[in-house]
Amino acid sequence: MSQFRATKSGLLICTVICIFMFLYLRTSTYEEPEEEPTYPVVVECGFYPDELCSALFEGKGAAPQIAKFCKNPHRSEILAHLHKPGNCSRISQGLHFITRPLSAEEGNFSLAYIITIHKELAMFVQLLRAIYVPQNVYCIHVDEKAPKKYKTAVQTLVNCFKNIFISSKRKKVAYTGFTRLQADINCMKDLVHSKFQWNYVINLCGQDFPIKTNKEIIHYIRSKWNDKNITPGVIQPPNSKSKTSQSHPKFSPEGNIYVSPNKRFKYEPPHNLTIYFGSAYYVLTRKFVEFILTDIRAKDMLQWSKDIHSPEQHYWVTLNRLKDAPGATPNAGWKGNVRAIKRRNEEGHVHDGCKGHYVQDICVYGPGDLPWIIQSSSLFANKFEPSTDPLVVTCLERRHRLKALRQAEVPVEPHWRFQQESHFSMKLNG
Repeated sequence: MSQFRATKSGLLICTVICIFMFLYLRTSTYEEPEEEPTYPVVVECGFYPDELCSALFEGKGAAPQIAKFCKNPHRSEILAHLHKPGNCSRISQGLHFITRPLSAEEGNFSLAYIITIHKELAMFVQLLRAIYVPQNVYCIHVDEKAPKKYKTAVQTLVNCFKNIFISSKRKKVAYTGFTRLQADINCMKDLVHSKFQWNYVINLCGQDFPIKTNKEIIHYIRSKWNDKNITPGVIQPPNSKSKTSQSHPKFSPEGNIYVSPNKRFKYEPPHNLTIYFGSAYYVLTRKFVEFILTDIRAKDMLQWSKDIHSPEQHYWVTLNRLKDAPGATPNAGWKGNVRAIKRRNEEGHVHDGCKGHYVQDICVYGPGDLPWIIQSSSLFANKFEPSTDPLVVTCLERRHRLKALRQAEVPVEPHWRFQQESHFSMKLNG
């Protein structure tokens, strides 16, 4: 009898704690809880992602703590669709891809995407369906060192869409090495020779996620960069000259390839080019891409970049500063809101600190970073690791889909509708 009473008391205590957590998220206005309460060991957040996501976006103090105990509510569903045999109709409907242009304006302005991936299959699907619309075109570079099962699953998905394809040439991508740059070049060649027409190309990696909708991205390009390239960067400062030192590949203990610089400096660049240093991410016009693939200076610059450290941080921005390059922006500096990134050395004056954890001095976002992300004026955010913080991408994806459908003034599909939205007064468009 005493054992029964103890069990009954334990269940009652757990119920009270869960009710307290639920009411706290609904009504709390405090920035931080006074004490850190005890939570369940692990919960499947698929039953209440809406309330918790809303609390995270609003910056409520207890929400990030609760989010730590959540599994990814959609990961198993996504993987099941890709690893089980089935027809493409089931895959596209089951994964909830948008199947028609959401507006006439978007239908008449096509974007091309280059996406380099090697892990986190479910995250890749979430990224792809967030940016997918049928009038765009997508080149996927799957790292050659990715597992065979991963490659097969990606191929299964790609086979179901005429406007998505895998790069015809694939590399073992080295972190900060030339193969990262070459992967983009290979996809550009495929895109230029494909049957699809497109206006701009944007490059992404598997740890990116959009902040802006397709419509907002088009508005940003047309209003501020019409027929211009976006390659944020400046003339290489003296203290980063080692960035263009010669490099050689090494292997990490995990077997991954990365590239480290030697002490010798690289010889002078071809054609007396002034080397700029900037972002590896870009938004480029089709004419500029064609220029990259055919101009002798671009070709020689590519050869020169083969053994330097992080050539992708020099290549695009340097060539876009040539005055005769199509869509060139010689005086752009760091203008161009391509990526929202929290860097360790910018903590305190550019951002409020990393709420997740730092890797290579770059913040891997945690749930507490969501308010900062959605307030950013950037088009995309980097970087995410759903294996450590699964709810961050799930919340962003739901918010992104709802915003896109509302902008198009079309009904929100049940799969994406936030439950009991009127009761919780969710502020998702901020």
